[in-house]
Amino acid sequence: MNFKSKFIGDRKFYKMLVAVALPIIIQNGITNFVSLIDNIMIGRVGTEQMTGVSVVNQLMLVFNLTIFGLISGAGIFGAQFYGKGDEEGMRYTFRFKYIMCIVFSIIGIVVFLIFGEQLISLFLHEGSETGDIEKTLYYGKQYLMIILITFIPSAITQSYASTLRECGQTVVPMVAGVAAVVINVCLNGVLIFGLFGMPVLGVAGAAIATCIAKTIEMLIVVIWTHKHSNEYNFVVGAYKSIYIPRSLVLKIIVKGTPLMMNEVMWSIGMTFLVQCYSTRGLAVVAASNMANTLMNLFNIVFMSIGSAISIIIGQLLGANKMEEARDTDNKLIFTATASCVVLGLVVMIIAPLFPQIYKTSEEVKSMATSFLMIAAMFMPVWAFLNSAYFTIRTGGSTFITFLFDSVFVWVVTVPVAYFLSRYTEVDIMVIYFACQAVDIIKCIIGFILLKSGIWLKNIVGDENENITC
Repeated sequence: MNFKSKFIGDRKFYKMLVAVALPIIIQNGITNFVSLIDNIMIGRVGTEQMTGVSVVNQLMLVFNLTIFGLISGAGIFGAQFYGKGDEEGMRYTFRFKYIMCIVFSIIGIVVFLIFGEQLISLFLHEGSETGDIEKTLYYGKQYLMIILITFIPSAITQSYASTLRECGQTVVPMVAGVAAVVINVCLNGVLIFGLFGMPVLGVAGAAIATCIAKTIEMLIVVIWTHKHSNEYNFVVGAYKSIYIPRSLVLKIIVKGTPLMMNEVMWSIGMTFLVQCYSTRGLAVVAASNMANTLMNLFNIVFMSIGSAISIIIGQLLGANKMEEARDTDNKLIFTATASCVVLGLVVMIIAPLFPQIYKTSEEVKSMATSFLMIAAMFMPVWAFLNSAYFTIRTGGSTFITFLFDSVFVWVVTVPVAYFLSRYTEVDIMVIYFACQAVDIIKCIIGFILLKSGIWLKNIVGDENENITC
């Protein structure tokens, strides 16, 4: 098989990819663009405000990925149930997501109410010319206490939106997301800066705007789904009871627990890396926040293709189309990686220009540019790893994804960051580069796992239908 036939798809392939991935790209793109605007707006208020909010958002990453891990375990079964045509199975997986998301949202609220201040303080260190620790802590606490209101609406939205995507419906979550971010950005201008006679609320205004937007997003997704219950039967009778077959619950737990633990440990690992970087001073936290906000906008392409992999490959596996699944996956992974070579070059071009938008010190701007240049170099690596992760996960090999993803972070990346930040005086950019470079080892492991075909499994069919390669 030559290179073109193995990695380059025909018109039908790209039409399918666009149909699935484009709405996700648009939704995530607009969401991240508005996050970028939010970040710039808060950055125009002051460095302490921007840093306080960025620390809280880093902590929110742990919660958000915990919820993502919860729904992803059930989502593996949901995509394959849909490919099999099992409506009852879809209903049970949706019910599992909904219940678990509500429970964990309540737990998350309690944890942040009790330990919020201590968690924020972990990221606040002297060591740079920029920033006031007390002010940063104050603004971080102010933002956190309001943003907790979004936990339950966001969890409900994810329960519905993820199930709709497993059914191939990606447009409605996109529309809801677009509506939410438009409302968010409009309210930000009004509430942060006190436009149209409103009081100047600063950081609190940004949090209030997010709460309103998240609630509206939830209402759009929930109301639309129930109005179209004849097409999406998983909501029909979904609330008549909390019954889920014990056998399915056990299967989801067996497959989903490693996945959830992976997301939790990975997000805590990423947060710990930021904490290691923060030992070089508040300027580092502000600069990395600026860089990450822009990178999130560019990373949506490979992240959305990863979501498309979970949908497209999951449906093919559920339908027992194993060879088609392998061929399609090769093309999806190549598309994601190649696109990030181009996008990485774009980031390198704009890296010196973007930080100038912010009202902050030259020290922070210079650091942000360096962070962006290094991140741009590793975009193709991240794209391949993300695609490999979603591929392996889609076949139900969640324990392997746990080892591949979060265990690698804690065994390799975190020790590198910890050692360099605590026991050496090397520059922060050396630490950041080293933490990204170790992912090349992970790429080799990912390639071996993909080549082995260990992910080619139908986990919702009869036992004798499952194929292990």
